[in-house]
Amino acid sequence: MQKAMTIAYPVGRNLYLNITNHCPCACTFCIRTMSDGAYGSDPLWLDHEPSFEEIIEALSALDLQSYKEVVFCGFGEPMERLDVLIKTAKWMKAQGVSTIRINTNGLSDLIQGRKTAQDLAGVVDVVSISLNAGTKQAYLDVTRPKFGEKAFEAMQKFAVDCKAYVPKVMLTVVDVLQPAELEAAKALAKKLDIPLRIRKFDNAATRRDK
Repeated sequence: MQKAMTIAYPVGRNLYLNITNHCPCACTFCIRTMSDGAYGSDPLWLDHEPSFEEIIEALSALDLQSYKEVVFCGFGEPMERLDVLIKTAKWMKAQGVSTIRINTNGLSDLIQGRKTAQDLAGVVDVVSISLNAGTKQAYLDVTRPKFGEKAFEAMQKFAVDCKAYVPKVMLTVVDVLQPAELEAAKALAKKLDIPLRIRKFDNAATRRDK
């Protein structure tokens, strides 16, 4: 498998940051099983975990304020490297970046062994959490988390906790869900009082965010 050190890559008007390849899930629809890159990027498999200094070097070559959002999202779960993520986000805020988003599976409390939502206060503006399914069994079948059955509840708790620390929190599902499962996802999002975004499942190698 081809590897590279693609740390930052543009997606439409946004800049995405690929800071780790580690992830506690093995989602059935994961782009990593379909391609070496995403949204037309260079390969996103890293030959090592980039240090904070390497991340800053990559970012320093770019006009960060020209992007609508800077998004922690690559070929791994960004909250696996929470300390580096927060340090990088603080640096970007100091450079005038207005909106920082994290795309996450919501399992950082289990990854880090502690509550983590409070770490995002003041440095992260948007958290987008992959709900993936509206019922526990469907979530486990699709997401296949290494943490087992406790993952579904932990993801929901993290999402609710984020509301106290992050200005905008959303849940996401893809539109390939069966109608009953999609309705269950809508009901769960309503119960948690968190907006649900239904994303179109398409070719990540060609799609561009708006």
